[in-house]
Amino acid sequence: MKRTHTFNFAVAYADTDAEGVMYHARYIEVAERARSNWSREMVIPNGDIGFVVRELNIKYMRPLLLNDEFTVETQAVKIGAASMTIEQKFVKDGEICAIMNITIAYLGSDMRPKAMPESIVSMFE
Repeated sequence: MKRTHTFNFAVAYADTDAEGVMYHARYIEVAERARSNWSREMVIPNGDIGFVVRELNIKYMRPLLLNDEFTVETQAVKIGAASMTIEQKFVKDGEICAIMNITIAYLGSDMRPKAMPESIVSMFE
């Protein structure tokens, strides 16, 4: 469960407000890209929906600015039978700028929670 995935990103003009500060909602979009990149190895069985976001919490500590280069560090911190809690840190020059905690649920074809396949669970053990 301690495997950390890193995703590099740079703040572009389209990511910022009028003062050149990264818009708060863009953190969610960048985090989603990082999670998608992180989960590419996961094979979702045919018919299953896969993972959906159930809960999301963000703590902003330091603003990211236009042209800042940073890394999103993604790590599973808790794995349940049908859900997983993920922590994503936005790190610039060794300083944590924001921390996001996301709970994702695994859904079957009937849109109901379903136990995650062993192939996915084993990726984090």
